Amino acid sequence: MQITRRLEFDAGHRIPNHNSQCKHLHGHRYTIEITLSGEVITTEGVSEQGMVMDFSDVKRIAKERVVDAWDHAFLVYRGDKVVLDFLNSLPGHKTVVLEVIPTAENLAQVAFGLLQDAYRDTYGNHLQLERVRLYETPNNWADHTR
Repeated sequence: MQITRRLEFDAGHRIPNHNSQCKHLHGHRYTIEITLSGEVITTEGVSEQGMVMDFSDVKRIAKERVVDAWDHAFLVYRGDKVVLDFLNSLPGHKTVVLEVIPTAENLAQVAFGLLQDAYRDTYGNHLQLERVRLYETPNNWADHTR
């Protein structure tokens, strides 16, 4: 069985070497979908009986590990020195420095890495993270799968 939880956040970024508009500072309303697989929990009397995982727990973990850190932040590649220096000059600015250029593909992969050990097989139902889908726009997304 698979379940998916969708969350949204706003963040800025730029693709420093891009040949088009994305080389400029800009932002997106990102959507992230977390897909988990596992068996339906059959343990009598537990709150999660009949579920793979409680959707509120899926959300809580995603917010703790990714969404709250990235929401209303500027996601910047460590090698983008000009922008990094600029952002560092802004007192209290929320900046997330990444080891990769913040494309949708790379952000999906980074998010997967931040989340994969957080969804644990608590009830012996073989729970595991299957996919992180990151929408940069409603029409453009990247999937990172297990």
